[in-house]
Amino acid sequence: MAVTISSFGKYPDGREVKLYTMENKNGVRASVANIGAALVRVEVPDREGRVADVVLGFDRAEDYLVNGCFFGVAIGPSANRIGNASFDLDGTTYSLKANDGANNLHSDRERGWHKAFWEASPGEDSVTFRLEDAPDNMGFPGRKRAEVTYSLNEENELRLHYHAVSDKRTILNLTNHSYFNLEGHGSGSIEGHALWLGASRYTPADAGSIPTGEIAPVDGTPMDFTAPRRVGERIDADFQQLRYAGGYDHNWAIDGWDGTLRHFATVKAPGSGRTMEAYTTLPGVQFYAGNFIEEESGKQGAVYRRRGGLCLETQYFPDSANKPQFPSCIFGGDREYDSVTVYRFGLG
Repeated sequence: MAVTISSFGKYPDGREVKLYTMENKNGVRASVANIGAALVRVEVPDREGRVADVVLGFDRAEDYLVNGCFFGVAIGPSANRIGNASFDLDGTTYSLKANDGANNLHSDRERGWHKAFWEASPGEDSVTFRLEDAPDNMGFPGRKRAEVTYSLNEENELRLHYHAVSDKRTILNLTNHSYFNLEGHGSGSIEGHALWLGASRYTPADAGSIPTGEIAPVDGTPMDFTAPRRVGERIDADFQQLRYAGGYDHNWAIDGWDGTLRHFATVKAPGSGRTMEAYTTLPGVQFYAGNFIEEESGKQGAVYRRRGGLCLETQYFPDSANKPQFPSCIFGGDREYDSVTVYRFGLG
């Protein structure tokens, strides 16, 4: 398996953004780019052998510099939300940009790692992106270095391996913000997809999507995907958590989390027959059903609309830095950040 390289556009400072494409013997292709270490394309055959791209995104690097929905990009140093855009660490209060009401979302909409230029090193069946962040950038303490390696194997597994270090204790909570639509990226709503989650608990949130601190059972609520259900079956139910978020946009606590790679989700598309199994070493996953996608011009002339893709963002729980009862997202010094997430594509 070889990695092919093509031009994808220009970064604002004039550097060329390249697109790196991995392809296996089964006709599965994954393409990634320097801008935001973005996952730009995932092309997978359906039950008839027809290949379609199953992630939302753009055809040009320049569009990823706008990208209000964070299509496909690596998020860091802190994914998801931090309450009141601040946190206390080792006796110091750190203030961040309030960019989601009073809260902080995805570190910084303009300076976050999702808009950075990541240096790339292609391998035989992988691409590693590396980033060195400015000291104390965006209000997060420390000089941080991060890398993300994408690899594709003959089992149709797309593996994302994250590693990050900091010279000071800080928040490190990385994720990938890909939106999946297994019928094809421009095919409309994902409400017909079936979803199973290996998570019998979730973290209820307030109206600003900040967890209350409770880790609650899903049993008896529309948050229960411990048996496969259509995403749209109960998404508009009269349930406070769904009213707050306009549908699913919550963190689930993965059952049996112990830092090893665990199967936490399976998604199936009824029309194409495509399936995706997801695995991670992390304790949580933000299942987001694309409730806030407005009309977005995407790849190949597609127009993306509300609920046109779903995200399974593996993570430490939102606002973990302010919730000592949650697994800790504080790293640095001797504690290095390391995680793996795998998406395995198939038919079913």
